[in-house]
Amino acid sequence: MDQQNLKNSIKYLQAQVSHSPEVAVILGSGLGTLADEIIDKIIIECKDIPHYPVPRIAGHAGVWVFGKLNGIDIVALKGRVHTYEGYSARHVTYPIRLLAEVGIRKLIITNAAGAINKNFKPGDLMIIHDHINFLFDNPLIGDNSLSAEQRFTDLSSAYDKDFIDRTMTIGQSLEFQLQKGVLICFKGPSYETAAEIQMARILGADAGTMSTVPEVIMAKQLNMRVLGISCITNMGTGISGQKLNHDEVTETANRIKDKFVKLMKEILKQIHAW
Repeated sequence: MDQQNLKNSIKYLQAQVSHSPEVAVILGSGLGTLADEIIDKIIIECKDIPHYPVPRIAGHAGVWVFGKLNGIDIVALKGRVHTYEGYSARHVTYPIRLLAEVGIRKLIITNAAGAINKNFKPGDLMIIHDHINFLFDNPLIGDNSLSAEQRFTDLSSAYDKDFIDRTMTIGQSLEFQLQKGVLICFKGPSYETAAEIQMARILGADAGTMSTVPEVIMAKQLNMRVLGISCITNMGTGISGQKLNHDEVTETANRIKDKFVKLMKEILKQIHAW
């Protein structure tokens, strides 16, 4: 059934878009402004794509934007689905499987994240170099059509080292202080307790989110090269003493959107040669 669903979805997309993008960008909470920079746009509503899991949370528009940015063909996904919406990790990663069918091999995944590392601050951008899966779910569960090699996917380099190094160099050239760290994925939707944040710090996490990790696992299983970027929107519970709310997340993301867009445009200018 999965393969037939994908065929139906891809057939719909191919009827709307005649070319294959080189890069896909998944835009996290409050980071959708990058899609506004795309020219020659073709906008497709997720709800119109057969079998596509539609976002049900504020701040996630639920559209695919095809076009060009800095001379490169891209597709930007404004809005994603999360396991806390009631989807399984496998449903959450349907868009990744669809991107693979479109021909994507380079994927940039962004998210809003809370700082666990006390040296971080709201407004920082963190380049992800590894992750901890605390969802207790995996998008590869249940697909018995996979070979052993595909099912037992190697995640020793889940985030492409060359992409990381080149992005850090771009950050230096732009005089941006980019952080680098380990992302932990919690299920949500409630924010973590102070004890959970302390636990995550002991485990080695620098920032926490409610997305990204299932997408990266699926992307690696499909042989994509992945760059992950977290927008640090708040300090984790118990660090600053402030209460957390979703408005703070979107507020902080909006405050640093110019910095984020500038970094992303420079990455996209160079990524063709990576």
